[in-house]
Amino acid sequence: MKFGMNLLLWTDHLHDGLMPVLRQLKEVGYDGVEVPIFSADEELYRTWGQRLDGLGLERTAVTIRTEADNPISPDPKVRAAGIEASKRTLDCCRALGAQAMCGPYHSALGLFSGSGPTKDEWKWGVESMRAVAEHAASAGVMLAVEYLNRFETYFLTCAADTARFIAEVNHSSCRMMYDTFHANIEEKNIPAAIRTAAPYTCHVHISENDRSTPGQGHVAWQETFDTLHETGYDGWMVVEAFGLALPEISAATKIWRRMYDSEEQLARDALAFMKSETARRA
Repeated sequence: MKFGMNLLLWTDHLHDGLMPVLRQLKEVGYDGVEVPIFSADEELYRTWGQRLDGLGLERTAVTIRTEADNPISPDPKVRAAGIEASKRTLDCCRALGAQAMCGPYHSALGLFSGSGPTKDEWKWGVESMRAVAEHAASAGVMLAVEYLNRFETYFLTCAADTARFIAEVNHSSCRMMYDTFHANIEEKNIPAAIRTAAPYTCHVHISENDRSTPGQGHVAWQETFDTLHETGYDGWMVVEAFGLALPEISAATKIWRRMYDSEEQLARDALAFMKSETARRA
């Protein structure tokens, strides 16, 4: 198992002020960090890949798509823009040395049609993702497609639909991720959801029901860790938590109050929680 920390708790872009945070994450025992990639600056990410190598931190990445580059848009030009945007992000992942690109880049985040996905949207989504997966293979990056809850998307909102989507994309560089926050909202049976996702799961987000410190809320943690162990999951477990450091991210994730002592304490407690839970089942 590898343990990572999503940097969106502190920032939505890489900058020199992050170095003390990164050093501390390494010192407390994280194997790597999850880097937000919201711009297509390969040279920037190449430089940071070298800096993170120097710190001994491995990398995964996270990105999104918007209305302007929605891969399931009825407009073929917008769909093409979505494919190209994801390809450019994969190029940045390669420059950064990121092993996987996770996130809800299957469709536009926060954009709703007023109903569930249509047959055409599903077909466009599969076709778009297959094209992105081809590029991921050449970049040496694994796609970890993320399903969200109903308040953030209407396209992929449960493990069963996402597993079916990945099966239809049918590409070795396209897999899915399991996120405890979204599953807590959407899944009727957590062990069943994890088992359904298991053949395709390459990434796990460890996220509490209120998006703060994992292990201090009401996510079904015992069932979650039991079933991940039962299914033989042994990849990245990445903490995804949000706070008030970034007004834009706080607004997007609906964080209206402070729910932990400090970002550093959250990171320490989350790592201790993940390590203790996995060690108990070793």
